[in-house]
Amino acid sequence: MRDLAIVILAAGHGTRMKSRRQKVLHEVGGKPMVQHVVDAAWGVAGRKPFLVVGPRETGARDLFGDRVGTVIQEERLGTGHAVQMAAPVLAGQAEQVLVMYGDMPLLRPETLQLLAQKQAATGAALSMLTMIGPPDSTYGRILRDEDGGVCEIMEVAQAGRRPDAEAILAIRELNVGVYCFQAEWLWANVPHLPLRQARSGVEYYLTDLVEMAINQGRVVEAVILEDADEGLGAGTRAELAQVEAAFHRRTTRKWLEAGVTLVDPAATYIDPTVTIGQDTIVWPNTFIQSGSVIGRDCRIGPNTILRAVSLGDGCCVEQIVLEGVTLPANTTLPPFTYMTAEQKHE
Repeated sequence: MRDLAIVILAAGHGTRMKSRRQKVLHEVGGKPMVQHVVDAAWGVAGRKPFLVVGPRETGARDLFGDRVGTVIQEERLGTGHAVQMAAPVLAGQAEQVLVMYGDMPLLRPETLQLLAQKQAATGAALSMLTMIGPPDSTYGRILRDEDGGVCEIMEVAQAGRRPDAEAILAIRELNVGVYCFQAEWLWANVPHLPLRQARSGVEYYLTDLVEMAINQGRVVEAVILEDADEGLGAGTRAELAQVEAAFHRRTTRKWLEAGVTLVDPAATYIDPTVTIGQDTIVWPNTFIQSGSVIGRDCRIGPNTILRAVSLGDGCCVEQIVLEGVTLPANTTLPPFTYMTAEQKHE
């Protein structure tokens, strides 16, 4: 989709993470969260996305090099302000602009494509991802009119000040924070966002564009996620653990459907860069990492760590640690073996 530009909001400090590292650089599934997001962006747009980062945050820029463009947000004045900073480099460059967060590593390219198609097909000012979530969620609620159309996003803090707060907070449809805008409409309207009071000062909220579109008589479309896990973001360590658990569920489901036996999926950890052949059996407390390639009919584990290894068909490795090692087909190593590439060639 060459007429789609993508903006990834990645300027968060990681304050709620209690971390010295930039939030989006924390890992899920063996690689930084923002790397998953950039991969998804490339998968849907086929062109470099633009990361909005803070002035002293070089980690994300160093990670990608020229695979992404960067926009510096000198002052953190909210999500709307972050998108405003991208206008000089993206205005007039595409028909659509997709905006998402760098801490949402479970988003799929297929979902982003569906969102973009919805905006293009309807001519809406914007389309947005929503999900059905728990009543205690901190995500904004989606308010709809009598005809079922989106009319407002109500943040939890706003809802709490209203007399009908209980009814609003009971709404299960939640704002995910991923939007696809008609580009011309976005760049014409984002400079006019109102400045609002926030916990740490004043901010421009991207969500206010929904109300602006409705007031102009424009349509706002919503695409409800079939897999609510895609809507998960990680702003705290607890949320990071939830995202990791969801990523783990996705990965194990993939291998079970591909003909690999995982004796205890909850106690098996497989990086997304790994390849495993059919009819291989993986026993509990096993970690397969760093692009390892496992053949067919292997027996892996229990209590095994494999990093950047290549195992031929029919190998058996049990209670073993291997790193950077290649084993021919039908190799069986004794339990409690520890072997690296350097040790193998000594």
